[in-house]
Amino acid sequence: MMLIFVAVFLLPVILAKLALENGWFNKAATNKGILIQPPIDMSLIKTEKHDPKWKLVYVLPETCDLSCENALYSIGQVWSALGKESDRAEVVVISHEKSSPLQLQKLKEKQKFRLLNTDLNNIQRIFNTTDTAGIFIADTLDNVILRYPLQSNAEQAVLHSRDILSDMRKVLKLSKIG
Repeated sequence: MMLIFVAVFLLPVILAKLALENGWFNKAATNKGILIQPPIDMSLIKTEKHDPKWKLVYVLPETCDLSCENALYSIGQVWSALGKESDRAEVVVISHEKSSPLQLQKLKEKQKFRLLNTDLNNIQRIFNTTDTAGIFIADTLDNVILRYPLQSNAEQAVLHSRDILSDMRKVLKLSKIG
């Protein structure tokens, strides 16, 4: 009777230890974007004082091709899809001296996009080991934590924006700031 009693308590512990050591299960990563370790500090390009908000960040390239258009459309749609939580998030487009002037003019007309202008050296210093071709999620302290690759296919971009929306909803649900 005593052996059965000990086995009931020890067997689950032993099985759990074996499962951890041998990698028998998925380690419960629920984010759909690529986690950036360590986070990228983009406070160098913070220009004016704003309320702390979660950010959907995009670095505007020199020429805005189809993947650029899809990215701008996606982040605008994700922000709109946040609904009542959209006041806790913002869309930030980072531009530099070589960014597409035609696209910059279009973005200035849109109310939901906040433009941050900086020079190309600052962008290269901030994103030194990370490719800037992507959509990023940054926290309220301007730390870039997640990256999503760009999509040149419009259908893929729409499907991909669901992943971004899912991760944004998770961080907004878990965060009390912003």
